[in-house]
Amino acid sequence: MQHRIIVLGAGYTGASAAGRLAKRLHREDVTITLVNAEPDFVERVRMHQLAVGQDLKPRPFGEMFAGTGVELKLARVTGVDVDRKTVAVIDANGAEEGELEYDTLVYALGSGWNDQGVPGTAEHAHEIASRPGALQLRERLARLDAGQPVVVVGGGLTGLEAATEIAEARPELDVALAARGGLGDWLSPKGREHLRKVCDKLGITVHEHSAVTGVEADRVVTADGKAIPAAVTVWTTGFAVHPIAKATTLEATGTGQIVVDATMRSVSHPDVYAVGDAAMVMGPGDKPLRMSCASGVPTAWQAADAIAARLTGGKLPNVSPRYFNQCISLGRKEGVIQYVTADDRAVRAALTGRLAAVYKELVCKGAAWGVANPTLGMPSRRRRVVRERAQAASAV
Repeated sequence: MQHRIIVLGAGYTGASAAGRLAKRLHREDVTITLVNAEPDFVERVRMHQLAVGQDLKPRPFGEMFAGTGVELKLARVTGVDVDRKTVAVIDANGAEEGELEYDTLVYALGSGWNDQGVPGTAEHAHEIASRPGALQLRERLARLDAGQPVVVVGGGLTGLEAATEIAEARPELDVALAARGGLGDWLSPKGREHLRKVCDKLGITVHEHSAVTGVEADRVVTADGKAIPAAVTVWTTGFAVHPIAKATTLEATGTGQIVVDATMRSVSHPDVYAVGDAAMVMGPGDKPLRMSCASGVPTAWQAADAIAARLTGGKLPNVSPRYFNQCISLGRKEGVIQYVTADDRAVRAALTGRLAAVYKELVCKGAAWGVANPTLGMPSRRRRVVRERAQAASAV
């Protein structure tokens, strides 16, 4: 009997996990089903580019996984019963498609935008954490006349990339950035200096130490009572995980992230693995990994290798996730590559300017390429699955 592996979500982490499992295991021994609502891969790290009118390269899963044995199931996940080992899904029209049964589940449903409970955000702000959100913002920006104000709320990586991309693509707009702290205050002095220089050059008005407490149709309001005009508000203040895990009996954090061990295996349900933003993963310095592509892909590799090892009796992976740099695009011509410690703290060294922009572009292309080629350098020797143990292996 084939061991049934279901991967939920085909973002960077889910698609990487599915592809790596297909390389590690043999299709006569396992079935790998990748469940996703859309038929093509979304480069989430490029949503700010999509929002300003740039067209992205199509990456259909049918081509990416051709010949691998990964079966794509186009459906939206509506529930997971981890005690019965079933997944409930609906099709594109909202019709129920019954339940999918699994022996091993890889939960990679990821995250979406987080409105932080700020009044008016859901009604009046735009998000770029998803392709539909980026396309809605694209349409709205296209209708703006010269001089109209755009406010990006959030001074993290997503906010910086969104503000600079919009300002560069639409120099006739009045672009502002509202940050809770100082501009790039986590960067090294060199990184902060270059960031400020680019914002000045692009004409971005930066409101530092300005926590936004309300969003209205034509402005945002800060904690100190200041009103910042906004024909369009872009909300980039972090991510919230998909709510499905929190509705299960999986052990999860208060925010809904699944608690896992070093192999990305659920501490409460050993046949479930969680990767990417959906997982609470402890990194160097006993600090949780931040939600990001840089964190997520290594967790996908770890989970896939652990699943393959447990199914084949191989050696479990023992790779501790760590950080090397933070890559920030500042439009198409500028960037900052901030080198960091293993636990993500900035060091003095930083790459800036045009070379940093090229570096970031290579990172984005490499991340997309890695989804379709998740096992570069993997040993090619055949891994034999013992069929008699396949069904029981998920409980080992």
